Amino acid sequence: MNPLAVDPQTRTPRSAPPAAAVPRPSPPAAPDAALAPLLQLLQLGRRARDAATPAELGFVMVNETLQLLPYRQAALWSEQGLGTVAAVSGLPQTDPHTPYVQWLAGLGRHLVRDRTAAGVLAPDQLPEAQRIDWSQWLPAHAVWLPLRRQGPGDASAADGGLLLARDEPWQAHELALLTELAHVYGHAWAGFVPRQAALGRLLAWLRPGKARRWLLAAALAVCVLPVRITVLAQAEVVPRDPFMVRAPLDGVIERFDVRPNQPVDAGTPLFSLDTTALRSRLELARQAHDTAREEYRQSAQQAVTIEKNRAEIALRRGRLQEKAVELDYTAEQLERVQVKAERAGIAVFADVNDWVGRAVTLGERILLVADPTRVELTAWLPAADVIEVRPGDVITLYPQGDPFRSFDAQVQSVAYRAEATHEGFLAYRIKAAFADGSTAPRIGQLGTAHLHGGWAPLAYVALRRPLVSARQWLGW
Repeated sequence: MNPLAVDPQTRTPRSAPPAAAVPRPSPPAAPDAALAPLLQLLQLGRRARDAATPAELGFVMVNETLQLLPYRQAALWSEQGLGTVAAVSGLPQTDPHTPYVQWLAGLGRHLVRDRTAAGVLAPDQLPEAQRIDWSQWLPAHAVWLPLRRQGPGDASAADGGLLLARDEPWQAHELALLTELAHVYGHAWAGFVPRQAALGRLLAWLRPGKARRWLLAAALAVCVLPVRITVLAQAEVVPRDPFMVRAPLDGVIERFDVRPNQPVDAGTPLFSLDTTALRSRLELARQAHDTAREEYRQSAQQAVTIEKNRAEIALRRGRLQEKAVELDYTAEQLERVQVKAERAGIAVFADVNDWVGRAVTLGERILLVADPTRVELTAWLPAADVIEVRPGDVITLYPQGDPFRSFDAQVQSVAYRAEATHEGFLAYRIKAAFADGSTAPRIGQLGTAHLHGGWAPLAYVALRRPLVSARQWLGW
């Protein structure tokens, strides 16, 4: 029956029967003393993770850690920027100009950069500058807790450290709690530390340390190691002392009798010029010569009987001789329209179609007749990479399309003036001769020439181009 039911007759609440006594819950028992530090550790971890700013987190570290373990002084060192004291217990804000903070800054800088492990910190472990003033600023017993990132490859990266100091020695169970607390603080502190770029990580890795000092010394020794200065240049194998075939007269090339790279002997026809114009000139010269000869004959006959014709006979003879010379010259030019090789070799030119039907002038270069066994190397040393090259130096050719062969040649001459190449850059022409009796590459072989200069430190060789570019840009 509902104890609050209303009587329908009297409209008054009926009295409820006496209820049984309900037992009240007993108050929670006090936590065991052994669990109190663990609960406090969890609370500090929650406070650290809930911190919204580095200043709030630093306040938790140096002040609220007192709820876990007793200490007299605490300081937080941060590695951000150039390194600084981020928080000090009992102070809302640190002043970097006070002697105490400056001494703590030197101490934190030494501990972080010397990679001091977590644990009790003794004054005799410090340099003389911090050891002398220890008793002035800190109690006798201190513990150092590095704040490290927790991630792949970050096991040794310390973002800072927490220093706790008091008059009583630190116990083993206290150090165990502080080690776990440092892990929590380090994880929370890493959330406010931006990830370093590659250069920043490299600079942090190169900070002073025994192993790193040895590594830096080894790197310095490698930088001053003397090496040869080398430059790569475009190169081509060209014939040595070739016979240059030129156009014997003005005209149009009618046909080619040889193909590119075809072996020829002395007297082999190479090409011929069009003879149409020359034959017409020869016919006109022959007619003019016949006319002059007939006039001379008539003058000679009339001179026998007519006295005045004797004076003209000399004029007729001179004109006849002039026409004879013109006839002989035209006939000689007609014989020269067919060009022949003057010595044995191979015909060096690109393509027949480049020349057939092309008008040429007297002395224009048409092709080369070269000995395939007598070749030399022409290299183009870029003006931007010029090094000192002297006659007698060795130059190595690495031919294109044959990565397993190389040819050595000896420099014969180096041009004093740079000239424009077909690619449009300025370069110095270098002539080099292959050793007699050695297997030489074929004519026209392209490749890369490896030129060797003087000796210089490895650092100079590696930075040579950037230094040249910087000097040209800066003008010093």
